[in-house]
Amino acid sequence: MQIFGVDIGGSGIKGAPVDLDRGDLAQERHKVLTPHPATPDGVADKVREVIEHFEWKGPVGATFPGVITGGTARTAANVDKSWIGTDIQKLVADRLGGDAPVTVLNDADAAGVAEMHFGAGRGHKGTVILLTLGTGIGSALFTGGHLVPNTELGHLELHGHDAEKRASSKAKEDEDLSWEHWAHRVQKYLAHVEMLFSPELFIIGGGVSRKSHKFLPLIKDIKAEIVPAELQNNAGIVGAAMAAAEAAAEAA
Repeated sequence: MQIFGVDIGGSGIKGAPVDLDRGDLAQERHKVLTPHPATPDGVADKVREVIEHFEWKGPVGATFPGVITGGTARTAANVDKSWIGTDIQKLVADRLGGDAPVTVLNDADAAGVAEMHFGAGRGHKGTVILLTLGTGIGSALFTGGHLVPNTELGHLELHGHDAEKRASSKAKEDEDLSWEHWAHRVQKYLAHVEMLFSPELFIIGGGVSRKSHKFLPLIKDIKAEIVPAELQNNAGIVGAAMAAAEAAAEAA
């Protein structure tokens, strides 16, 4: 079974058909740059471009970097503030011609769902937290295998700042931090999250997960196990497709 997944990020928009039996992309993903400013209309045009690249017809799952309730954006930390209050499901469905159902969820929640089902979280029934380190920091919290949606732990305060302003991969790039310096910041962030939630497992996702060997061994004094996301930066696409498939099954 294949469903299309598209992952809307602060720097790029990427998507592909997903093989839901394998939990992997059915074709090589197509990526375009997120427009700036990242307004709803501008991003919707790019989402359509990604989907039309595959000549896809059928259900679509999409992620968004913010709180999503009922398909509507409630926050917009790393995209244009005009997203707040936008019905993303309707916006994207209309842009695609209104023929295909669209399901939207938080980007880190999508990545977490994919990792719990197909990746590093398989079999874990305790408290698991996935953190995507990218333009910001996304989070997905699971307990007993169930998602607690829209946690947004990247906005916890850390030394007087939003944590993502200190420990995201964008912060590393913007401040030209060494792996050692950045790993120290990530360690302080993980210690703060661990104090609040006492997870048994941290899964580290986002594009930087491809280079986990450069920084995870440098992180010390965290009680929880820390592992890289197995689906790496494709987890959001897979999770979006999973959500769309679930919505289609419920509607049938």
